[in-house]
Amino acid sequence: MFTGIVAAIGTINTVVSLSDQTDAGLRLTIDAGALAMNDVALGDSIAINGACMTVVSKTGQQFCIDISRESLNLTCGLDRPGSVNLEKALTLADHIGGHLVSGHVDGLGTVIKFDTVNESVELVISAPKKLAKYLAYKGSIVVNGVSLTVNRVTDFADRCEFSINLIPHTLQMTTLKYLHIGDKVNLEIDLIARYVERMMSVGQMVG
Repeated sequence: MFTGIVAAIGTINTVVSLSDQTDAGLRLTIDAGALAMNDVALGDSIAINGACMTVVSKTGQQFCIDISRESLNLTCGLDRPGSVNLEKALTLADHIGGHLVSGHVDGLGTVIKFDTVNESVELVISAPKKLAKYLAYKGSIVVNGVSLTVNRVTDFADRCEFSINLIPHTLQMTTLKYLHIGDKVNLEIDLIARYVERMMSVGQMVG
């Protein structure tokens, strides 16, 4: 589990295929940046742009993860060198500053607006229709591993659009400052919304 509070911006330095098969996964070597790695062991989980991955090797501030083709097909930003948001898995002693996050990407969104409004930035994302029922005004959403609050939701026949206000601190501490219109982003819905939808659907079938 995670909180969606990014601990550091890391860098994917190298991307190597795990085999010569066309559908092979990849091994990523990542520089952890300012992320404290002294307590990270092999097998530990680290969220990379919101996707939970397992550390398979570690040397100083660098670590490697293996990512399957299935995971690559369901996420974005993990198939090439570049900056990524990093967060270590929660311990029982940690403070939950964001909200409970599983590190499982539910879908990909597309940035359709990224405009400065006074000292902040309004980020508007187009999300798949299947995620619309989980998005609510003042509810939580994870974008590329960052826990954020939804300010507005607009539903369409084939999609939904939601707006987020990014304060200067969030921009400074995450890779969201590098977003452009048309970019894809990893989305994870709120766990509570997921369970509420499940309970309601089962309740309707039982009733």
